[in-house]
Amino acid sequence: MHCLVTGATGYIGGRLAPRLLDAGHSVRCLSRSAARLRDVPWAGRVEIVEGDLSDPGTLPAAFDGVEVAYFLMHSLGRPDFERLDREAAVNFAAAARAAGVSRIVYLGGPEPPADEHPSAHLRSRAEVARILLDSGVPTAVLRAPVIIGSGSASFEMLRYLTERLPVMVTPRWVRNRIQPIAVRDVLRYLIGCATLPGDVNRGFDIGGTDVLTYLEMMHRYARVAGLPRRVIVPVRPLSPWLSSHWVGLVTPVPNSIARPLVGSLIHEAFARENDIARYVPAHGLLGFDEAVRLALGKIRDANVETRWSNAAGRDAAAEPLPSDPDWSGGSVYVDERTHPVEAPPHALWRVIEGVGGENGWYSSPLAWSVRGWLDRLVGGVGLRRGRRDRNHLYVGEALDWWRVEEIRPGELLRLRAEMRVPGRAWLEMSAEPGPDGTSVYRQRAIFVPRGLAGHAYWASVLPFHGIIFSGMARNIALGATTRPPGAAGPARPAIPRSPAGPGR
Repeated sequence: MHCLVTGATGYIGGRLAPRLLDAGHSVRCLSRSAARLRDVPWAGRVEIVEGDLSDPGTLPAAFDGVEVAYFLMHSLGRPDFERLDREAAVNFAAAARAAGVSRIVYLGGPEPPADEHPSAHLRSRAEVARILLDSGVPTAVLRAPVIIGSGSASFEMLRYLTERLPVMVTPRWVRNRIQPIAVRDVLRYLIGCATLPGDVNRGFDIGGTDVLTYLEMMHRYARVAGLPRRVIVPVRPLSPWLSSHWVGLVTPVPNSIARPLVGSLIHEAFARENDIARYVPAHGLLGFDEAVRLALGKIRDANVETRWSNAAGRDAAAEPLPSDPDWSGGSVYVDERTHPVEAPPHALWRVIEGVGGENGWYSSPLAWSVRGWLDRLVGGVGLRRGRRDRNHLYVGEALDWWRVEEIRPGELLRLRAEMRVPGRAWLEMSAEPGPDGTSVYRQRAIFVPRGLAGHAYWASVLPFHGIIFSGMARNIALGATTRPPGAAGPARPAIPRSPAGPGR
């Protein structure tokens, strides 16, 4: 089928488009700017049409020949998001009807009971659903509660609250029941709705296998993430308005997004029917814990963990994408250094590949030795392991307290830390061509904290980074320029050295 995806630069749309392609459908993406989709890996497999749902005159070309149209555009975060989404839905419905589209699919939110006063967020989702259902085009509305996946605003709010606050006072709505659903299962339902019978024009509740309170979700997130049990005290005075400001203070989720999301949590959100199973089989739905493991990159096919920013777990939909907001994906601390090198890249690479073990780490030997002793005191590997080969490294082997995670010969060495730290750490070293036969050395130390202890740990070592990491970059660059031509092993700059490796 020929599918139109709106919101392809958003959280769900950016994950749906490539999966529709994998399912054998052709895909057209509607975007206000084609440049925003230029760098996605599947850009060459889709047709991109520029248009704006707020401008009806730009829509006919996008809907021409389309059989299934996905409405995934939401203006959450804008002060007038209700008006914007209403106008977009009206224009979308009219364009779909005029083009003879055979199916509209909309991902909305849970429907609160009729006797409750809905939040602005859920009121807007319900209004858009009504507009599309009344469009004259058969429409499927999927009513999803909290979506579990890295990049989902609801999940990121849960992540940051739980990781950053070992003790928290919470509003009473944390005892409301919620039926969270993995992003993988949301995408499966969205794709399945493309082939619904033509007479189906209705909404469907969707959810995962677990019905939990928000309180239980925080406790279970902490357990899956390897955090100590959280102390959570629900109190009555915290209103949704106060709660949203508290969330905005504690987490990087913008207030403009946190406010309507928190307002929606005053309603219970669980499936009151499972009619979607008649059309899209529900077997294989993920439970909450497994969905969180996928979102955190804890389920992997390989023994060696993959890169922090592109973990290749069993479900890439749960991982961060470049198009996700900067505040999604959890906290990541980065110390990045660059240094020009008056030597060609191959000379620089020989120094990079020779680091560690008896060759040393080119910076503050005593500091690294002390860090190694401290690591051993707390049960870590310390600096005992060294390296197997003085000149060459191989993916998967130990290197002092690191594990070689990736090598691109002549270009990149990525090491994953195995010292005892409250989080996950990587060290990247790369050689890039420079002008006139020179090169550029790039070095990145990456730390993903675990809980409040991880944030405190990074803050405690931050003052030393300016000395240690800058010295390491400077001396590796110097080593590449002083290495005798044809000599084996790494260069030896004129600095005191010991076989101690860097850490944090």
